[in-house]
Amino acid sequence: MRRPARLEAVARPPLLDRVDLRRIEAARALDPRTRSALGQFLTPPPVASFMASLFERSCGEIRVLDAGAGVGSLLAAFTAEACARRVRPTAIRATGFEIDRRLAAYLRRTARECRDECASAGIELTAHILEADFIRSAVERLDGREARPNLPRSFTHAILNPPYKKLGSGSEARSALRRVGIETSNLYTAFLALAILLLEPGGELVAITPRSFCNGPYFRPFRALFFREMSLRRMHVFESRKAAFADDDVLQENVIVHAVKGAGRSPITISSSRGPEGGLLSVRSVPFDDVVLPGDPELFIHVVPDDAGERVAATFARMPSRLTDLNVGVSTGKVVDFRAREFLRQEPDESTGPLIYPTHFASGVVRWPKRGKKPNALVHAPETADLWMPRGSYVLVKRFSSKEERRRVVAALFTPESAPGGRIGFENHLNVIHRNGKGLPALIARGLAAFLNSTLVDTHFRQFNGHTQVNATDLRNLRYPAVEQIEQLGRRVPDPGLPQDELDHIVDDVL
Repeated sequence: MRRPARLEAVARPPLLDRVDLRRIEAARALDPRTRSALGQFLTPPPVASFMASLFERSCGEIRVLDAGAGVGSLLAAFTAEACARRVRPTAIRATGFEIDRRLAAYLRRTARECRDECASAGIELTAHILEADFIRSAVERLDGREARPNLPRSFTHAILNPPYKKLGSGSEARSALRRVGIETSNLYTAFLALAILLLEPGGELVAITPRSFCNGPYFRPFRALFFREMSLRRMHVFESRKAAFADDDVLQENVIVHAVKGAGRSPITISSSRGPEGGLLSVRSVPFDDVVLPGDPELFIHVVPDDAGERVAATFARMPSRLTDLNVGVSTGKVVDFRAREFLRQEPDESTGPLIYPTHFASGVVRWPKRGKKPNALVHAPETADLWMPRGSYVLVKRFSSKEERRRVVAALFTPESAPGGRIGFENHLNVIHRNGKGLPALIARGLAAFLNSTLVDTHFRQFNGHTQVNATDLRNLRYPAVEQIEQLGRRVPDPGLPQDELDHIVDDVL
C-alpha cells in the first residue's frame, strides 16, 4: 500500500540536506540572465519530497525520468522515498537531463550519492546523466531516429520541475515537437508532453508546473493530449504565489500534478497548502466532471480546493447562460498602439477620437481623458478606419493584471457619456464586450459590469485561471446569469463604483 502523501515539516534524510546545499550554492553561482534564458528554478526539498511521496508504484524495476534535473533535488527525493518505503523496488534506472554544464556537474555528484543511498537499502541504482537538449533527444527517440543509446524506450515514472519559458512559433523546438504531434507554446508543457509520450502504459507522472495550462487557447492542444493519454489523480495548489519557490522570488502560481498513463477517468484528489512546509489546508476527492466540465470544448481545468470554493462552483453550475445565449460577443480591442504609433495623440482635438486604455479605468467606470504616459486620442485617417467602434455602452475587461493585483477580473462600464464623439477606439490590452460589434443595451451593460466585478466571479475565475491574463476565450467560457437577472442587476447597480461589499450583497441577492 502506498504511504499517504504528506506536506508538513518532517526530519529530512541527510541525502536531501546535502543536495539542498548544492541547490543553494548553484542558485547563487548561476548568472541570473542564464537562469532566465533557461527558464529553470531549482526545487526546494519540501516540495521535492512531497512530489516523490505521490507515486503509487514502488516495486520491481523502476525506470525514472527527470528532465531539466538541475542539481538533482527531485532525483534525491525520489531515491529517499523509494528507500523509506516498506515495499521497495529491486532496481532504479534513472535518466536525468540537464543542459547547463555547471548544473550537470552537481547532478552527477547527486546521482553518485543516490546510488550509495540505494545500495544501503538493497536497491540497485544506475543513473545516466545526459548533458543534452531533452526536447531534441526525446523527439529523436519518439520519431524513430537514431538516438542516444542510454535513453530507454519508455519509463515507468517521470518526476519533473520543467523550465518555464515561451517557445516562438518558428523556433527549432516548436518544429521538432510538431514532428511527434505536440503543439505547445511553452517549454514546460513541451517537457510534460514528451514525458507523457515516453511513459509506458500505467506509468506515473508527477510534476510541478505553472497553473497557466489549466485554461486559455494556447494550452488547449496540450490539455487535449494530457486527457487523451493520462488519468489525472491529484492536483495540489499553493495558497501563496511565492510558496513553492520562495528562495527564487518567483511570483508564479504553481500546481503539483500526479497522473497515470491510461487507466480511464477516476475521482481526483484536490489539496492545498499555504507553503511547502505549512501542512495541508484541505484535501477533497471530487468526480472528474467537477474538474473538467462535461461538454466543455476548451477542456478548462477547475481546481476547487475547499468547501467555500465548492459553493461558488455550484453557483456557477446553476447559471444558464453563455455570452452567446445573451446575444453578446467579446473581442480584444482593435488598436495595437505600437502599430498605430504615428496616429496616437496625447491630447484630443478636432482631428481625433477618444482612445481608451486600461489606465482609464476608475472605480468601475471609464474616466477619460487622463493625464499620464498613455495617449488619449487616435487620429481619424484612412489607416485607422477599421480600428473604431461606434459610440455606445460597452463592458471593458482588463486583459492583464499585475502579478499581485487584488482582483483577477477587473471590469469597467463605458457609456456614451464616458467620452464624446461618434466613434471610440479601444486599445488591445482590453477585452470589449459588445453586441454584433456595436454597443450593448444600457441595462445589460450595467448588469454585466456589476456581475464581472463581483467577488463571486473573481473567486470562480481563479479556480481555472492560474495566471494574470484574462482572455476573450475565458470570458466566453464563463457561465452567466439569465438575461432577466442581468437586467435586474443593471437596475439595482446604477453606479458600478459601489463599495465591494455592497456590490457583492446585491449580486448574491439577485442570484
